[in-house]
Amino acid sequence: VVTMVAAKSSLTCALLFLCALAAILHLGSSRYAPNWESIDARPLPPWFDEAKFGIFLHWGVFSVPSFGSEWFWWNWQHERSDSYVKFMERNYRPGFTYADFAAQFTAEFYDPDAWAQLFQAAGAKYVVLTTKHHEGFTNWGSPVSWNWNAVDVGPHRDLVGDFSNALRKRNISVGLYHSLLEWFHPLYLLDKQNGFKTQYFVFSKTMPELYDLVNRYKPDLIWSDGDWESPDTYWNSTDFLAWLYNDSPVKDNIVVNDRWGSNCSCYHGGYYNCVDKFSPSTLPTHKWEKCTSVDTYSWGYRRNMQVNQLMNERNIISELVETVSFGGNYLLNVGPSKEGLIVPIFQERLLAVGKWLTINGEAIYASKPWRVQKENSTVNLWYTSKGNHVYSIFMSWPEDNILKLQSPKSTSQTTVTLLGLSGHLTWKQSPDLGLIVSLPALPPGAFPVEAGWVLRLEEVN
Repeated sequence: VVTMVAAKSSLTCALLFLCALAAILHLGSSRYAPNWESIDARPLPPWFDEAKFGIFLHWGVFSVPSFGSEWFWWNWQHERSDSYVKFMERNYRPGFTYADFAAQFTAEFYDPDAWAQLFQAAGAKYVVLTTKHHEGFTNWGSPVSWNWNAVDVGPHRDLVGDFSNALRKRNISVGLYHSLLEWFHPLYLLDKQNGFKTQYFVFSKTMPELYDLVNRYKPDLIWSDGDWESPDTYWNSTDFLAWLYNDSPVKDNIVVNDRWGSNCSCYHGGYYNCVDKFSPSTLPTHKWEKCTSVDTYSWGYRRNMQVNQLMNERNIISELVETVSFGGNYLLNVGPSKEGLIVPIFQERLLAVGKWLTINGEAIYASKPWRVQKENSTVNLWYTSKGNHVYSIFMSWPEDNILKLQSPKSTSQTTVTLLGLSGHLTWKQSPDLGLIVSLPALPPGAFPVEAGWVLRLEEVN
C-alpha cells in the first residue's frame, strides 16, 4: 500500500510539474511586451465587433453650469471666452470658483437601474461612462483625487460602481471613459512646463487611477482620452497596456481605443477613434468606432439646447447604418443632467434607435461589410452581410415602390424579404438596371419603421 501511495504521489507530482511547465510555456508565448509592435498584434476580442451600437455618457461637474459645453472650465478660465465670462458674471457671485460647482453636482435622481433599462431598450450592447473628464473630478472615490470626487463631495456616492453593477444585471458591456490629462492639476502643469521630460503627474495621478478603475470595476472597455499634448512615452501607455493584456483581471476580454498619446490616434491601440465624429469614405482595414453626440453642439448636458441643434431619428439611423456598413461601431452620446436625469428628448432619440433595431437588428449586430458598402448612385443605400445573407438598407422610399439595386447579382435561389414584413417580395434581374425589387404599397403609418428600411437578400452574388 505504501508503495502504491508513493507511486501515485510521484505520478501526481510529475503531472503537476508538466502542467506547470506547460502553463509557463503558454504564458511566455502569449505575453505582450510593452511596445506597440507587440501590443498592436493582440487580437481584438470579438464581442466588440459584434456589438455595433453603444451609448456614450458625458457626466461630471460641467453638468452643473450646463452651459456651452463640457469644456466649461477651460473656456471660462483659460480661454476667457466672452460668453462664458458674462454667464458667470450674470449668474454667480464674485469670487465663485469652478470647484464651488462640485457641491451642486447632486445626482439626487440618479437611478442606474432605470438608465440600464433605457439602454437595453435602445438596443445598446455597451455603454461608456465618463469616470473623469479633463476637469479632473472623478465619478468614483479615487484614492488620488482627495475631495475632488463624487464620494467626498457632491453626490457622496460611487457613481461608477452603481453604473457598472446596473449594466451587468442586463448583460450590457461596461465601458469607462478616462482622461489622461487634467487641465489645471499642478503636477500636470509642472510636467508640461518641463516639456514632459518629467512624469510627476503620470505616476502620482493618471496611472494609479487607471489601475484602480480596472481592479475595482473590471470594465469591458477603456475609452482613453486627453492624450493630444504629449506622446505615449510620457503617459507610460505601453507599460499599462502590457499589464492590462497580460496580468489584469480583464486581460482576455478588455477592449481599448487608440488615444494613448499624441502619436497614437489612428495608428496604435485596440480599435481606432481617430478623431471625434470620424467617418471614413472607404472601408478601413482596422476596426474603428464613430463617436458622436445627439446634441451637435456639446457632449455634456446644456440647459439652453434647442431642438434644431439635436440629431433627429433619421440622422441617427442613417449614421448608424453608414458606420456599420464600413465595419465600424456607432457610439451615440447623451449628457445626463447634474441631478442624474437623461432628459426626455434624449430618451426619445435612444428609444427610436431601439425600435428600429428591434426590427432591423439582424442587419446590424454581428454583421460584416459586404464587397460593396454603398450603392454607387444618387440613392442613399448601404449594404451589410451575415453568412449567406446580404442586407440592403435604404433611407428613402421610392415613389413608384420600385427599388433598383445595381450591385447584387441574383441566382436561381435568390429570395428578397423586407424585414418587419412576412413573405417574399417579387423581383427581376435586369442586365442594365440590376436587381429590380417591387416594394409593397404601404399606407402611411402601416409599417413600424419610418426611416431606414432593410431588404434581406438571400443567395445573391
